[in-house]
Amino acid sequence: MITRISISLALALGLFACGGESAEPEAEASTGGEMDEPMAEEAAASDIVDTAVAAGSFSTLAAALQAAGLVDTLKGEGPFTVFAPTDEAFAALPEGTVENLLRPENRDQLVAVLTYHVVSGDVRAADVAGLTEATTVQGGALAIDTSNGVRINDATVTQADVVCSNGVIHVIDKVLLPPQ
Repeated sequence: MITRISISLALALGLFACGGESAEPEAEASTGGEMDEPMAEEAAASDIVDTAVAAGSFSTLAAALQAAGLVDTLKGEGPFTVFAPTDEAFAALPEGTVENLLRPENRDQLVAVLTYHVVSGDVRAADVAGLTEATTVQGGALAIDTSNGVRINDATVTQADVVCSNGVIHVIDKVLLPPQ
């Protein structure tokens, strides 16, 4: 399925969804349930990993980060922008995909998928308005479309600008797979 990529762990890692034309449209785009306002406020004091774990809707992502050996990186200084797929997004993948990626022998593929969700730097919703793509830590490009909400490739940003101590999380509704 996902057949490419040898990634240098020094490059860094991550996940999740991105931006919008302004902070207001993103607030309206939020479907709720992922992270409520008190959680978002608490997130600013926590790093990306702790924020995602505390939200309760990213357990698959957290397990994948652990299996890929990326937890320490995403707890590092950053800044990182992570397009974070929810547990529901992982559940929508074809049956067996997550289990296959979590196998130790598929670690390089898992790292490639996860780092395809991370952009170096702190990219907020307001920064995305003039962008059509962003380069990921994995090396691939994410297509950005702000013509009707915010889409990253074929994923929709459901909550933007969850500010963390080492970057920002944008919640997305699909897992982003790097091109083969």
